[in-house]
Amino acid sequence: MDIKVKGSKELASEVIDAGLCILCGACAGGCPYFTQYKGAMVLMDNCTLSEGQCYQYCPRTCTDMNEISQKIFNMPYSEDEIGTFQEVLIARSADTGIRERAQDGGTVTTILSAALDEKIIDGVVATRIDKDKTPQGFIARNKAELLECSGVSYGPSTVLEIYNHLPPDSIDRLGIVGLPCQVMALAKMKTHPPQNRVNIDNIKLTIGLFCTWNLSPVEFYKFLKANVDLSTVEKFNIPPPPANRFDVYTSSGKLSFPLEQVREFTIPGCAYCLDMTSEFADISVGSAEGIEGWNTVIVRTGTGAELMEATKGKGQIETDTLPPDNLAHLKEAALLKKKRALNNIIAKTDDNDNLLYLGLSKNIIDRLLA
Repeated sequence: MDIKVKGSKELASEVIDAGLCILCGACAGGCPYFTQYKGAMVLMDNCTLSEGQCYQYCPRTCTDMNEISQKIFNMPYSEDEIGTFQEVLIARSADTGIRERAQDGGTVTTILSAALDEKIIDGVVATRIDKDKTPQGFIARNKAELLECSGVSYGPSTVLEIYNHLPPDSIDRLGIVGLPCQVMALAKMKTHPPQNRVNIDNIKLTIGLFCTWNLSPVEFYKFLKANVDLSTVEKFNIPPPPANRFDVYTSSGKLSFPLEQVREFTIPGCAYCLDMTSEFADISVGSAEGIEGWNTVIVRTGTGAELMEATKGKGQIETDTLPPDNLAHLKEAALLKKKRALNNIIAKTDDNDNLLYLGLSKNIIDRLLA
């Protein structure tokens, strides 16, 4: 795939103005001209660079999936619905205190807490939900701070902007928790390391979250504020099918909204994302469909496998076999997201050969269009 690195003007026109931006934050922090404002990335001033790292690492600019896969996994991009993996299982924290604070099984918090304890990493770039229930990037350096990052907001976070703000001479070894788009941006950075910025090799662990879509930080929160006292909100959740609802847990009880009503606030750029399971992470984590209090865990790399084994060996995490039906459903959902995204891209370009940012093999394209 012939990839041409362009500048901020092209990023603004080809991604932001074209409705492809998913507010991952990859362009912010490392570039003084981009910032998030009122639920959108905006270019604040004229940049004269013809080539920019803001454009290079955006997950919606040209992306050679094989090249990235060779870097991360030392093999071509997988034709499997959930990408390259070594093992798929279910897991939950053995710490009941973590489980009580967790969205599902507390697996992410436990894995990262273990990595901090073992001095594998010095900090975790993650998302913390503020008092007004908006997600913000945050660097956690101990278990207590990790617990502050528990839960899911279903809105975009500034995780990558926080990472991009780190000084170039930082030697902190970091873990990062991100959505598929953010994991993709990190994978692009690892494939072509940034210049004059913090060393990408300092990222020792990437935990990817499952994601079907994300919600507008402006319109969705307008909706919430009109219906809920945000100061009482304790947790958001979307239970597995066939529930078809969005639950808001408050100090006085649970409120539920039809999922179709909430979906109206989806960020438009999410329609063009193929990745449901953060395919370029070391470990990917999501809810375990129909198994309350557990996570589905996809172990992808040797780094991920070693950490999972160490965590299990110390009794910090409990694991079990993922039922075959659950794996089949996971793969079906992941494949459907790929098909929808590819068809949306083709509808947008009106050209089967113009896949915007995607560099995929013919075999995969043919399968998704079948």
